[in-house]
This record gives sequence, structure tokens and C-alpha cells, in this order.
Amino acid sequence: MSVTGPRGTAGRLGALQQLLLVVLCLFAFLPGISTLPPTDRDESRFVQATKQMVASGDYVDIRFQDEPRYKKPAGIYWLQSAALAVTGQGADAPIWAYRLVSVLAATIAVLATARLGAALFGPLAGLIAGTALAGIVMLLFEGRIAKTDATLLATAVVAQAALARVYLTARGRLEPSAAAPWVFWAALGASILIKGPVVPALSALTVASLSLFDRDRAWLKGLRVGRGVLLMLAIAAPWLLLITWKSGAEFWQESLGKDFISKVGSGQESHGFPPGYYAAIYVLFLFPFAPLALRSGLKALNRRRADPALLFLVCWYVPYWLMIELIPTKLPHYALPAYPAILLAMSWALTDATAQADDLPRWQVWLWRLTLAGFALVALALAAISVGATPYLTGAFSVWGLLAAVLLLAAAWFGSGLRAGAGFRTAVLPATLASAAAFAVLTVAVVPGLKPVWLSPQLADTFARVKTCPESRLIAVGYHEPSLVFLTATNTLLTDAADAAAQLAANPDCTIAMIDERAMERFAAALPGGLAGVEEVGAVEGINYSKGTKRFLRFFRMKP
Repeated sequence: MSVTGPRGTAGRLGALQQLLLVVLCLFAFLPGISTLPPTDRDESRFVQATKQMVASGDYVDIRFQDEPRYKKPAGIYWLQSAALAVTGQGADAPIWAYRLVSVLAATIAVLATARLGAALFGPLAGLIAGTALAGIVMLLFEGRIAKTDATLLATAVVAQAALARVYLTARGRLEPSAAAPWVFWAALGASILIKGPVVPALSALTVASLSLFDRDRAWLKGLRVGRGVLLMLAIAAPWLLLITWKSGAEFWQESLGKDFISKVGSGQESHGFPPGYYAAIYVLFLFPFAPLALRSGLKALNRRRADPALLFLVCWYVPYWLMIELIPTKLPHYALPAYPAILLAMSWALTDATAQADDLPRWQVWLWRLTLAGFALVALALAAISVGATPYLTGAFSVWGLLAAVLLLAAAWFGSGLRAGAGFRTAVLPATLASAAAFAVLTVAVVPGLKPVWLSPQLADTFARVKTCPESRLIAVGYHEPSLVFLTATNTLLTDAADAAAQLAANPDCTIAMIDERAMERFAAALPGGLAGVEEVGAVEGINYSKGTKRFLRFFRMKP
């Protein structure tokens, strides 16, 4: 396959270009993975379940303490377990070892996006798309957190890239690839093990939309559906069968009934929002490229009938976006699998001379202006938070916060596309470097220092200091965040005041009770002899950011 220009039939990134993208990804995603404390609640639930999986040697059943955790399949826990093994860490590994999976997955997503962009619109476009993906707020966050979403993105981009290869080969746009259909189905199988039906739904919507707009389904033969589905099932089905054998119907009731269907049918876990939510948060999570990407996406939408590659990107982004807008349960990361499509459209618009000359209809111009106004507000808000968070929470000024603010404003200026002659070196690369540098400063030097919001590390340190024997157990009342369990011990008991008093009385030598100030009366009433029989050995005050409430937690042990 030869390297051609941006409107050629194919292109390929060179080895040096891909290596530079890998270096960029390491700069974007590695800083902060060891300094940022475990976050609540999803990340800490994932890593604690992996910790227990490694400690127990049971790689089929998934548990958080004694409770089954069947909302997601086992794929992410296996990958995190493999990361612990590769790094030589065991069940007590620090948080950075678990986060390496997301760093690697985000890097794969960037490379796959860049390779697809090169194939569709030329090597320069590929560099633009991959570089831009590495710089957006959403992936800068998910790429350094030990959750499923960066890994899911990697499977989504690989699947969609293979699907694009099959579709555009049939349209005479790309050269044939015998491996493409098998890569597509294998990626779908892997995605099911990560997060169930999300990526299959994305690809199904893309296929259905392409078939509808093209009015031609002959290209579907290239997907090798019969044998491809068998490959997908060969990857995903063994664990599904094992967990069904082990749990009976409980896994399916939890994952499909309580998790998937409830998200589709109603707003789950206080995350219900009306349609328009993802349009509203677009300017934040696609920062710093939101206005430029939107303008490019609109041009691609207008040109979709003239170029099957642009039609593919439209059918990737728009139907999936409409689907998640209609689902009542909404979380910001749900939109992540769609973002590569609009960034690929941006790479086309920045490298195609005819696209740069395109004028938008009036309503699209006003939409772009509205987006630009929202983007400006977001940039200023991010800068203000970077500067003001440390003084507000700790009373001290942080020069690192000021540096992060300057970098964020620079990223916004370069990434907005307002400068004349916006391109790879003049807009995309400097915007990504500034955005990634800002996140590095924030996650290494600013956010970890906001101690009032990091209650769990302080509580774990206090417990380690005051416990009376190596096997001491922490009994927690009024603060039940998963990060506390991960940072202390799997047997940490999250309970109420009466049970805490009973546990402390039953094992006075090796039990520490941690009581929220609001539960003190109930705790004292349940203790034999009241507070006279215990001694306070420590206290921590701060903010539970998961609930947005202040907490004052006191540590007690029985008097000798």
C-alpha cells in the first residue's frame, strides 16, 4: 500500500511517526498514575475486585468484599491482574500498577485512530487525528484511571477501523484486507468481555445507518458474518458460560437486568438526564478541540454523499450520539467511543483544500458560534478552578495551579481553530502538548495536594498508625467509600453504629472503630458502658467529594 495525499485512496503512517505518537501518549497518560489517589467510586471498585481476584486465585467470580460484582464482565479484571503479574506486583500492588492497563489501552486507541486517519485521508490526517485524541480532556482522564472506558475505546476504534476497511474496500476507496473482517469480530468479542454490548451496539448502528443511506447491502458479504459471529462467541462465550455455571442466573440478572436494562429504561444511580446532555458537555470533554471538531464534523455531514469515508464517519458518530442521548442514564464517558469519528472528520477538514473552502449554512454557523461561546466559558472555568482550588481547599496559593491554568488557556487558543492557517504544527500539536502538560501538572502537583477531598488516604494512614496488632480490623461508620477498602484491607467492615459497637466489644484487642461525628450518639448508646470504655486515638476532617458533604471521622479502640 503506498502513501498518498490526503485525498488519495490509502495512506500509511511510518514507523517513526507511530513511535512519536507512542511517546506523546506516554507524556499524556503516564504522569499522575502514581500520585493521584484511588478515585471513588468506580475505579476503586474495579481495583478492589481485581485485588481480591489475584489474592483468591479465582479468575471467574468477581467480588467486592463478599458481594458479587456482576455489572461488568471479567475482561478488565483479567487485564489488571496481568498488569500486576507483569510488573511483579501482587494483590497489595499500588494503584499505579492497575492504571497501566488504561495507559496502554489509550495508546492503542490513539494509534488505531491515527492509522485509520492515514488510510482514509493520508498520513498527515492520521497524525492529526491521533494527536488530537491524545489531547482531549476525556481521554486524558480515562487514560490514567483504572476503569473500563479507555480499554473499551481501544476495542471500539479497532472494530470500527476494521469495519471501515470492509465498507470502503467495497466502495473502491481502500485496498482489500483479508484480515479486516476477522479483526472486526475479534475486537467485538474482546469488547464484550470488557463492557458487554456497548461496542457491538456502536458497530450495529454504523452498519444499519450505512445500509440505509447507501441503499446497498452487498458490502455486508465482506464481513463474513457467519464465521465472524463464531469467532466473536469463541472469545466471549467461555467466561460467560463459566460465570453462568458458577453463579446461576445471578450474573445475567445483575448485568442485563439491573445494570443494562435499568440504564436503558430509567436514570440509574442518580445519573438520569434529559436529551441534550451530551451536546451540553461536548465543549468540556472534547476540550481543546470542541469548536474546530464541530465545524469539521458539520462539513463532513454536508459532504457525506460525495465521499463514502465521510459517510462512514457520520454513521459512526451521529446514530450512536442519538442513542446515548435517548437513554435516560447518562454519564460523560458514554460518549467516548464516538469522539474518534469527529476527530477523524477534523483531520480531513484540516488536510483537504476543498473542505477548507467550504462555507457552512447559516444555522450551522450559529451552532458553531454557540459552541465557541460555551468553549470559551469552559476554558475560563478550567483555568479558574486550576488556580482557585488549592487556595479554596487548603488556604495556600499554588504556583503549579497557575501554570496549569496558563497551559489550559494556551491549549484552548491553539485548539479552537481561530488562528489563521490552523494545521498540525500550528494548532493540533501545540494544543495537545499544552493540554497534556496541564493534566500532568494537575495530577502530579495540584490535585494530590488537595488533602481535604482525599479522605480515604488520610483515614488509611491514621488506621495504620493507631491499629493495635498487625491483623487489626477497621470498622467504618458513616464513610463507606470503596477507596477506603482498597487502601486498608478487604475485611474492612462498612456498617452502622450499633454493629460497630458490637464488633468493637467482641474483639477489643484488634478492632478499630471509625465513627462519623453524626453517628456518635448511636455509637455511644450501643457501647457497653458508653464512651467511658473506649479511647479516641485519632480524627480526620475533610470532604467526601462523592457526596459533596463534609465529614468528621473519629477513631476509637477499647481501653486496656
